[in-house]
Formats: sequence, C-alpha cells, structure tokens
Amino acid sequence: CLPLLVPSHPGPAVLVCSLLFRVAHQLLQRLPVPTVVRQDAFRSWKWKNLSVSMVHSVLTGTWALTCVVIWPETLSNIHAFHTPLSYLLICVSTGYFVHDAGDIILTGHGRGSWEFLLHHVIWCFLYALYTQLYIAGALIALFVEVNSVTLHLRLMLKLANAQSSSMYHINKIANLFTYVMFRLGTQFYLTWYIVDNYSQMDRGGYFLVSMMMMNIMMVIYFYRLLRTDFFPRSKRYAGQNGTHNNNSKKFLSD
Repeated sequence: CLPLLVPSHPGPAVLVCSLLFRVAHQLLQRLPVPTVVRQDAFRSWKWKNLSVSMVHSVLTGTWALTCVVIWPETLSNIHAFHTPLSYLLICVSTGYFVHDAGDIILTGHGRGSWEFLLHHVIWCFLYALYTQLYIAGALIALFVEVNSVTLHLRLMLKLANAQSSSMYHINKIANLFTYVMFRLGTQFYLTWYIVDNYSQMDRGGYFLVSMMMMNIMMVIYFYRLLRTDFFPRSKRYAGQNGTHNNNSKKFLSD
C-alpha cells in the first residue's frame, strides 16, 4: 500500500525519508571509528557523513539496478514510464539528498563542500516527484550510486590513513571501473537520450543544461581521480596525508 500512497504526498514522503536517514546517522555513530579519525574534528564529521552516504549508495544503487532488470522499459521510456517502486525509490533518494544537504550546511561545512551540494541536483528529483515525469530518468541517474560505494570507501580509507593498504589498491581499481561504467556511462546515456528526444520532452532545455553541468563536473572529477590515484604529480604532493587539521579538507578534495 505504501508505494501506492506516496505519489499523492511526495513532500511529506521526502521529509519522512529524510528523517529516517537522520535516524540512520545516529545509529551509525555507535559503530567503532579509527583513532586517527576521532582525533580530528573534520575527519570525524566526514566519517559520519560518509557512513550515511554509504548506506544510501548501497540501498539505492541496488534498488535502481533491480528495477531496470524487472522493468526494462525504464531504459527506453525515460520521460513517462514509472512504477510505484521506482517512484518510492526517488522519494527515498531525495530524502537522503535533503538530509545530506542539511548536515553539510548546518554543521558549517557548506562553503568547503559546495561541489557535493551541487551534485545532488535535488531540483531535478523534486520536479520528477511532483510532475510524475522523468521518474525513469531519475532512477537511471541513480546508477551512479554503484560507483559511489567505491568512492565513499576510497575516502573512508583515506580518512583512516590506509592509502598503503591492499584494500585501498584493490578499491581504486574497482573505483576506476565503476566510475567509467556507472557514472560516466550513465551521464552520457542520459545526455544522449535528452538530445535524441529533445523535441518530444517537457522542459527538455532545463534538463539538458542540468546534465551538461553534471557532465562537466564528472569529467573534472575523473581527471582528479586519475591524477591522484594513478598519476601523482610529486612525492611532496602525494605525501599530503592530511595529518594536520588545516590540510584535511584539501587532502580529502582529491
């Protein structure tokens, strides 16, 4: 019954999902944290933030892929096709975006995390929820969460100063693969679909501009990822392990 009721009340549904992620945030704080993380205020906040992000990525990435396997029409009818479960997925993900934006802003990290705020594109998801259009497109966009799992793990390992561990080296290969497959591939597919069906789409220009902004960001991120993990510029640069508070944010931006 819940998936059938949600489309009638998207706003309250998003707020409920946001509160559930807040509850998850509190519960995850009970898990053990590496000592080096606890000793640094920024790292401690970032670890908590990433823990919730990891839950969201595992949940929504798996959910999105499952929906496409069960309903293949999702890929070919981005404009109009959706199911109650796919609509609920967008509500859950939008709720997380609201929670995460609130966590970043209210804890005073908005200025240093503007890229994370921008990439959430909450406005696109809210438009889909209130118009019940492009739900399939929003669902496909959540394929990037498969890559977010390895991206979050990468940052958490860096927070724990574990860049020399075998897990970090294995993850950076998996991260490269999922970035190309699920992040760049998803972005370019959605861009191609919008361009190819532009004349038939409502608010096509709005979504095309949003996608182009995201494409530019994703290519820049990919360059930074390759530079940092595979082609470090110098020993001095690679040696910035973030042990000092004033270097932590710069260290974690790559």
